[in-house]
Amino acid sequence: MIYLDHNATTPLDGRVFEAMVPFLQERWGNPSSPYRFGSQARAAVEQARQRIADRLGCKPTELVFCSGGTESDNLALRGVTRALRFKGCHIVTSTIEHHAVLHTCKALEAEGFQVTSAPVTTEGVVDLEALAASLRDDTILVTVMHANNETGVVQPVEEIAAQARKRGIVFHTDAVQSAGKLPGRLAELGADLVTFSGHKLYGPKGTAALYVREGTPLAPLTTGGAQEHGLRAGTENVAGIVGFAEAVALAFEGAEGEGGRLRALRDRLEREVTCAVRGVRINGATAPRVPNTSSLSFQDIDGESIVLGLDVQGICVSTGSACSTGDPEPSHVLRAMGLAPRQAQGTIRLSLGRETHEKDIAVVVRALTDTVARLRLISSVSGPTG
Repeated sequence: MIYLDHNATTPLDGRVFEAMVPFLQERWGNPSSPYRFGSQARAAVEQARQRIADRLGCKPTELVFCSGGTESDNLALRGVTRALRFKGCHIVTSTIEHHAVLHTCKALEAEGFQVTSAPVTTEGVVDLEALAASLRDDTILVTVMHANNETGVVQPVEEIAAQARKRGIVFHTDAVQSAGKLPGRLAELGADLVTFSGHKLYGPKGTAALYVREGTPLAPLTTGGAQEHGLRAGTENVAGIVGFAEAVALAFEGAEGEGGRLRALRDRLEREVTCAVRGVRINGATAPRVPNTSSLSFQDIDGESIVLGLDVQGICVSTGSACSTGDPEPSHVLRAMGLAPRQAQGTIRLSLGRETHEKDIAVVVRALTDTVARLRLISSVSGPTG
């Protein structure tokens, strides 16, 4: 199998698994228990928090562990709006956000909040002027992702953070797809809240964190115990948190070198595919992108058919976000970039990872070329499908 869907999830790194094992077997105590067995678990959680904080360049007390990127996004958006509803009811986001943000914003609209979605350019970059013009006196939150999960396009979050800071507005960014792929510390982005997740970093599923800059108003979503500084009640997933910290350390440690390697492989893939196949568009080609992601639109072919054709050959790619699988509507991200519905439906996403090598690229290019040719032949024989 050649796996090129790392933006959906990554395999668990063996070193991460080894770090987790003791807390799945011998040291399984409750970190809130007062005796030594519980204290050992508590120490493991806090050591993990410190390790992640060191990598991010923040204080350990500014990290809240969550069950995934979706919960982290929800805590950020719902937590801020609950805490600041007395101050205003306006939220600004973008048209290309992950559904964890878009659907939460829609739910908040049903609760009486007003949401403005800033447009993006044809290359998938948020329009800074339009975003700035959408800020109002009653705007309490701006939320724009760091890197798009479908195209890999990196957004100018530092500039957005500066705009929000000037107006005294809380700024959140979903960095699930950029954490560990780009060098630098997440705390340097200038955001008040940053979401990142374990299973995109070769860590365990069901682990994530929300960076909360000290002093940022935030109300909890769940009530119960006093865990996670009172912001997320419930017994911590000790083994998952330990594995998450190991994954973060490994990813950030090698981000620059691995990024260069993956960028070279991705560029080769795009170059060879566009030479071998007619009618291919690289979405976001001239914009800054995370190094592992390629979004390719093929003229007159359905992307799902390409995915299935490659799957038969042992190659895993996707049509876009794993969270929208089964949705018959064209990608909202690609539509926001100006692609026609037919173009958007003819798109596949290839996202490379640690186990992707030169030989895999050659195999994928051949398979993709053959698959597209076969599908176009079938299409020409059967006629247009509308």
